[in-house]
Amino acid sequence: MTQAEKEQDNGKEKEKERDKEKEKEQQRGVKRPIAPPAIPDPLQEQIQSNFIIVIHPGSRTLRIGRATDTLPIILPHVIARRHKQTGQPKYEDAWLLRDGLNKTESNEQRQNGLKMVEQAIWSKKMSNGVRRTPVSAEQARSYNCQIRPAVLDSSYRVKWTNTAHQPPHLVGEEAVYVNPSDCYNIHWPIVRGQLNVHAGPGGSLTAVLADLETIWSHVIQKQLEIPLKDLKYYRCILLVPDIYNRPHIKEVVNMLLLNMGFSAIIVHQESVSATFGSGCSSACVVDVGDQKTSLCCVEDGVSHRNSRLCLAYGGSDVTRTFFWLLQRAGFPYRDCQLSSRLDCQLLQHLKDTFCHLNQDISGLKDHEFQTRFPEAPALLYQVRLGDEKLQASMGLFYPTTFGIVGQKMTSLQYRSQGDSEDPHDEHYLLATQSKQDQSSKSAADRKGISRPGGGLDGEMSAQGGIGEPSDLGRGCGSGGSGAGGMKGETEYGTAQGECLMGAGELEEPPSAHLSRKTAIMSQFESKALGLDKAILHSIDCCASDETKRKMYSSILVVGGGLMFPGAQEFLLHRIINKMPPSFRRLVDNVEVITRPKDMDPRLISWKGGAVLACLDTTQEMWIHQREWQRFGVRMLRERAAFVW
Repeated sequence: MTQAEKEQDNGKEKEKERDKEKEKEQQRGVKRPIAPPAIPDPLQEQIQSNFIIVIHPGSRTLRIGRATDTLPIILPHVIARRHKQTGQPKYEDAWLLRDGLNKTESNEQRQNGLKMVEQAIWSKKMSNGVRRTPVSAEQARSYNCQIRPAVLDSSYRVKWTNTAHQPPHLVGEEAVYVNPSDCYNIHWPIVRGQLNVHAGPGGSLTAVLADLETIWSHVIQKQLEIPLKDLKYYRCILLVPDIYNRPHIKEVVNMLLLNMGFSAIIVHQESVSATFGSGCSSACVVDVGDQKTSLCCVEDGVSHRNSRLCLAYGGSDVTRTFFWLLQRAGFPYRDCQLSSRLDCQLLQHLKDTFCHLNQDISGLKDHEFQTRFPEAPALLYQVRLGDEKLQASMGLFYPTTFGIVGQKMTSLQYRSQGDSEDPHDEHYLLATQSKQDQSSKSAADRKGISRPGGGLDGEMSAQGGIGEPSDLGRGCGSGGSGAGGMKGETEYGTAQGECLMGAGELEEPPSAHLSRKTAIMSQFESKALGLDKAILHSIDCCASDETKRKMYSSILVVGGGLMFPGAQEFLLHRIINKMPPSFRRLVDNVEVITRPKDMDPRLISWKGGAVLACLDTTQEMWIHQREWQRFGVRMLRERAAFVW
């Protein structure tokens, strides 16, 4: 008998044994699972990453590119629009200037902040165990006041943008270098992470959206070389701030799908994208941008809603403070003005070049810098600086140094205000949930009354419900953020980590609850937390000690606002010194990551969006153009990877 015949016989014997087992099971009455009918899976269209465009809009910089690109296109997020009528007054959005700087208390606050910074510098010893010798601004001033610039060879001249052909708009670098005498308005469509809606010219929501559409369309056409008529073959991933403005996001998605014509879109949060880009599964993401600093704890691709915090300061505030310190030290370029676009660009460059957070660098040092402006010779300046380079950077930890008065400095994630297009939103869910709670409570009360002494039991159960006022003091560790925007969701209270129960959950007169909540919130929002305190506050609002331990062991710093030499060690030292003593025993290793995989921290979130485009799990998150036309903002609640 051949080997093949033997195998055939063995197969027949096994089949007979299986048939016998089935007969025995039927005799014993054992039910076998019914095999489901073979239904072919719907064919998923193969998505090509080179047909996905990732857009990460920032307050000062736009990053945009195909998901397959190694690096995105990076350009200033600015547009210059030509006047429609001659003699129209010029308008220009501020770059480094902002509201709250010209108050009577501003200078006093700035001086108080500087005193705290000087005290902190003196109190921390250098690595050799010696305390730093403070350097007064007067020592540098006496030298700098005598400096006169040297004229350089002007063969390479910076030129104003050529506007002879009168283009209706200019974008990016061309907009920055528009001659102030030309008839153009300058607009930065995003400020502090939100759409720059204001009362001035070009400040309406419609105008801001038109600016965004023009800038993005220009880059896609000119630099990505994609004709706008072909966008129907492309998809888009839009990265939005952790604390987002729902109506604004809705309008931007509407613009991308219906006006620009993308076939589908995914909206995702910057913090979660940063974890994808850095390869960290969980991290406390600290995004220090040019105009805002946002913090959020991300665990396994989910942003903890209670931990989100947005501070209304960033790298541009450090630049402005550095300019103030330079002036105290007799800055030799005396014509420098914060109202000038090119001077602002120079000051940003000086901050990036000179500022640091290394406390071992002390004493007076000589530096040099060049000024190259159109219609002026290139000049070389000498400047002598002491502690100014460290003091300006430390403003992120002592934000009173920025001298901002009467402004909202801290933003938190508010409940949705509701949308007429989405009737079954979280307000609907809360209302139906509360009706169910009331009906179940009244049923329990009726049962209690039927028992002896039941009335007392009914009272006690009513007082000890979820909305008990004593819940206010339990802190943010209630773990309610995972409930999909329903019961248990909280909003922040004081800076110490207390939480306010969500609207509709407290059993007290709504007006009293609202006034108390408003008072606490306004007190909290007027405070400018230092970066280290904000990190501790964000981690403290996580639900469990295990999550907090994870966050302390992975503090991920992204964005371009903290790219100072020595920043990693400086931040680590402050976090370890200020973290609760109970966690020092639990956390094995506090780690601050400032350059994951040696990548530019400014590109981490964009890179995460590109990674997201390639994941199989993102297939169900796409919102298609036809779906958006039919269902509108409801699709964001259904498909967004975060609680909308």
